[in-house]
Amino acid sequence: MRLLTIPSLQRPIIRKPVSWQRAISGRLTLQKLPGTTRCLTRCAAATNGKEKIVWIQTKSKDVLTTALEAGLSTLLFDSASTELQEEWKQIGRFTALTVSEDGDILEDSKKVGELKHVASGEELKRLQSEQLSCGHLVLDMSDWRIIPAENMVAALQSQEARLLPIARSAEDARVMLEALEAGTDGVVLHTQEPAQVRELAAWVQQQRSNRAGGNEFDFAEVVRIQCVGMGDRVCVDMASLLVPGEGLLVGSFARALFLVHSECAESAYINSRPFRVNAGPVHAYLATPGGKTAYLSELKSGAEVLVVDPQGRQRTAIVGRIKVEQRPLMLIEAETADHVVHSLLLQNAETVRLVGPAEHSSTAFREGGERDEEGKDDEAAGWRAVSVSQMQVGDRVYLRQQGAARHTGIAIKESIVER
Repeated sequence: MRLLTIPSLQRPIIRKPVSWQRAISGRLTLQKLPGTTRCLTRCAAATNGKEKIVWIQTKSKDVLTTALEAGLSTLLFDSASTELQEEWKQIGRFTALTVSEDGDILEDSKKVGELKHVASGEELKRLQSEQLSCGHLVLDMSDWRIIPAENMVAALQSQEARLLPIARSAEDARVMLEALEAGTDGVVLHTQEPAQVRELAAWVQQQRSNRAGGNEFDFAEVVRIQCVGMGDRVCVDMASLLVPGEGLLVGSFARALFLVHSECAESAYINSRPFRVNAGPVHAYLATPGGKTAYLSELKSGAEVLVVDPQGRQRTAIVGRIKVEQRPLMLIEAETADHVVHSLLLQNAETVRLVGPAEHSSTAFREGGERDEEGKDDEAAGWRAVSVSQMQVGDRVYLRQQGAARHTGIAIKESIVER
C-alpha cells in the first residue's frame, strides 16, 4: 500500500494499488453520491445520476446573458446587489440566491446554504470538524492553490452539504470538479468575462454527453485490403489508460470515421501499451470533443481527443505525446448498407486493430490477432478487435458517419466531393 498524505488532516488516506484495467473499469463519472457518507473513490455504479451544479457570480450584464444562453440560470448575489437583481429580471428568468451579511445563502428568504471563507489549512481542518447540513456549502478560498482542490475534496467528503467552491476561471472550475476523480458537487464561477462562462458551459455539456452515451455506429463490410507502401504514421500516446474495446475514431475522410483499437492487448511480439493508439498516417481525420475533427498531423501534447467504446460511449483524454514515423501502410475500404465505400490507411502491423461487431461464431479474434477459441469475452460483449494483419474481405467493422464538409475541424453546410 502507498500513503497519500494530505496536509492539515488528521488521518492519511490509504489507497490500495490496482491494475490499470481494474482502475479504469471502475472509472468515475461526474456524478454525485447520495447520502451523508461519501467515499473518496466514488464510482459510476454508486452514483445517483445527479449532474454537477454550476452557479454564476458576476456584476456583468454580458456574463448574465451568456450564462442564460448556456442554460446556467442560478446566480449568486451579495446583500448589496438587490437593485441589480431587480434590474436583471427584465433580461431573463433566473434563480437569484443572496448571501446575507452573516454568510447564509437565501432563496426567497429561505436558507439553502452557507458561505464559508477559508484561507489556511488550519481553517479547513476546523471546517472539517463541523457537521454542516445546510444544503449547499459555498467555499471561498483566497487562493485555492495554497489549499489544493484535492485536499479540499478529501477533507469535506463526509459533509452532508453539497460542496461548491468559488472558481475565478473555467480552468480552475474544471480542476475542482475533477479533483481526486470524484470532484466537488459543483462550482460557483465568479467572473466578469463571458468567455469563461462559455468555456465552462461547453465542458459541462461535453461531460453530460459522455455520460449519456455516444452515437450509434454503422456497420461496414470490408471490401478491399491492399498494401500501398510507406508513409508517415502517427501514434497517439494519451495520459489515460484505455480498456479493451476503447479506441479513437479515425478516417481518411471526415464523413466516415473507423474505431481504431488501442494497444491494450498483450502480444507475442510487444508489451501492451494501453495508453496508445496507432492511429494512421498524418493526413487522417480524428474525432475530438465538441463534434469536431483534427488532422493527426495537428495533434500535440496537451490536446484533447475523443475516446470511444463499442457501445458509442465516449470520454475525453489528454494527448501526452505524438510519435510520427515512416512505416508500411495498408489501405482498407469498407462498404456501408447504402453501398457507399469508405476508407482509411493504417500501419501494416499485428498490433493495429479495428473494432467491429462480434460474429457470434465458434471462432473469434483473440488479443494476439489470430483466429482462436480464446477471446470469447469480447465476443460475449458484442464486439471484437480485428488485427489488420489478419483482416479479410467480408469482415465487418464499426464506422461512424457524419457531415463531410469541415472548416478548421468544425462541421459546416457545404457541398463537397472527396475521393
